[in-house]
This record gives sequence, structure tokens and C-alpha cells, in this order.
Amino acid sequence: NIKLSEDVDLNKIAQATAGAVGADLANLVNEAALRAVRMGRQAVNQEDLLVSFETVIAGTEKKGTVLTDSEKRIVSYHEVGPALVAALQKHAQPVSKITIVPHTSGALGYTMQMPEEEKFLNSRDELLVELRTLLGGRAAEQVVFSARTTGAANDIERATDLARKMVMQYGMSDHFGPMALTTSGNQYLDGQAALNCSDAVAAEADEEVRSLINRCYGEAMDVLTGHRALLDEIALFLLQKETITGDEFMAYVNASEKQLPEAAEPPEAGA
Repeated sequence: NIKLSEDVDLNKIAQATAGAVGADLANLVNEAALRAVRMGRQAVNQEDLLVSFETVIAGTEKKGTVLTDSEKRIVSYHEVGPALVAALQKHAQPVSKITIVPHTSGALGYTMQMPEEEKFLNSRDELLVELRTLLGGRAAEQVVFSARTTGAANDIERATDLARKMVMQYGMSDHFGPMALTTSGNQYLDGQAALNCSDAVAAEADEEVRSLINRCYGEAMDVLTGHRALLDEIALFLLQKETITGDEFMAYVNASEKQLPEAAEPPEAGA
């Protein structure tokens, strides 16, 4: 019963909302309809749906949150870091938006990446890129400020979970090979995986996970160190505008790549 304008591309909305349940989609459409009404329009357009998608995943903008100048600068670098690491690697999802406006979800900012197509399989190389990207925020903090803040907590948690699955569940470790070290739990119950190996092997797996994370973290730092001037330039632009689009971000990246014959590419790493 919601009228859609001609510019709505449901395929793009489907790609953006991959994994969302019916309730999430209903909430998204409802938010989009409310936004269209507030704007005085009779139909929901593409921007309404995309903005509402951000509201569903990150909450509404929390403009009452006042950050110090130092905190805003750190958040700016923290958000540009993963975006730049992703943009300078192959197999990465394109960046569609970067913002340092706090949201009601508790996020002080976020970087949004949109898949170009719906995918059901991920290669090891793609997961390594995702790992480096997740660690890009902490890497930027370390490269620029020689500091570690609590802002990277969620990224680190997700990176650790991904690295653990690569080693213990996906058989992507050169050390263990195609060997499952866990048994998947029932996804409809707790979803927790149970160990399927001895304590000694589990300890080796923990060390393998730690090594994989540290290696990807070091590679993310190498990318940002090698493109420090570009990192500074985009972070300053974001600091001034607070929110930039993927096109604005890529304009800086593409201009930089024209000046440099070859962009630094992290080496292929064995898990």
C-alpha cells in the first residue's frame, strides 16, 4: 500500500538489506513512508528507503551528543581508516557513505559498504580483505595518534569472530588444513559452536587466530602508512562535512591513484 516513485530500485535495496528479516524490512518501509510524508511527498523514493535503512541499522542521528574537537578528529580518522583500506584492495565492497554524526545505537560514526551483487559464497581472499577492513579503524588510530581507543571494540569483536571461523570452521588455515575444529550448533537455538578437538589443539587454534588477526592488522597499518597523505586529506574533509558520500570519497582515492602508478596492495597471507 506504499506508493513508490520511479527512481526506486528494489534490487539495490535488496542488496543493502541482505540478511534482514521481515520485521526489519517492514520497519524500513514504514520509516521511509514517514520520511516521505515529512518531506511533503506523495510517494517513497530511493533516498527515503536508503536513509530509512540507515535508521534501522544505526538508529537516528543523536545531535545532542557533543564531542570534543580531539574526539571528533579521532572518530574521523577511525571511520576513514577502514574505508581507505577497503578502497585500496581488491575484492572489497564499495564504500557508499561515511559519517561522524553520532547515532542512537551508540555509534559515534560509521562507514557503510554496499555489495555490488548478492553473494552466497566468500573466498578466503575476500575474508582476508574483510579482516583488514575491520581492523582499519584501530590501525588508523595507531598510525596517526599512536593510541588505542574504545571506539574499535565492535570492530575487534567482529574481526576476532571472523578469524576464528576461518581457522576453526571454514578450513582456511594452512596449519590445520581442511579440518573442522568445531561442530556448528543449531542456528534456531543458541547457535553456539562446540569444540571438536583436544585442549592442546584448541590452544594451537587460538594462537593461529591471534597470528592471523595480528598479520591482517599489520597489513592494514602498512596500507594506511603508505597512503598517509590521502588518509589525512579525506579525514580533514570528513571533519568539515561530517558526512560524505561514497562518490566523494572515491573522488579523492581515484585522484590519488592517478598520481601514483601503483597503489600499495597487501601481500597474500596464509592463515
